[in-house]
Amino acid sequence: MDDRERRIVDVLIALQPGEVTTYGDIADMAGYPKHSRLVGRILQATEIEVPWWRVVNAAGRLVPGHEGEQTKLLLEEDVIIRNGNVKSAPYGRFSGF
Repeated sequence: MDDRERRIVDVLIALQPGEVTTYGDIADMAGYPKHSRLVGRILQATEIEVPWWRVVNAAGRLVPGHEGEQTKLLLEEDVIIRNGNVKSAPYGRFSGF
């Protein structure tokens, strides 16, 4: 695992229950602004257990093809989902909506 991947995985692992953020926010927090696609590639490829369900696109859209599982996991963390999008979350980018 290279340094970029390690830093991104560390940010992902640090996400708390009920915290929903975006690929771009993860990239920013890891020190790689404008590398949101890299975050998506790492989420797809990493063998490390990370809370992937807490990451959505900038509009709050759930991961295509995994909406059902992601919705279930987020609802367990008191996140509000409507029409395949995060509307409100206890913590993170979508809190307070």
